[in-house]
Amino acid sequence: MSNIIPVIVLGIYLLGIWKFISGYNRTNFNRQIPTKLMLALLWPVLLAVNTAYRHNFTKALKGGK
Repeated sequence: MSNIIPVIVLGIYLLGIWKFISGYNRTNFNRQIPTKLMLALLWPVLLAVNTAYRHNFTKALKGGK
């Protein structure tokens, strides 16, 4: 049972990356690949500490304004 928790956390992390990259064109971020990759990989940290990133992350996931 304790082995399932890391699998679930990894799944949520990878799902967040996939969803963010899928909606990246809706954000205000630079369109270059290195920027896109860095922002996608660091999404949990940036989501917790950066208000502007949080707003853009929501736009990428939900297609918000």
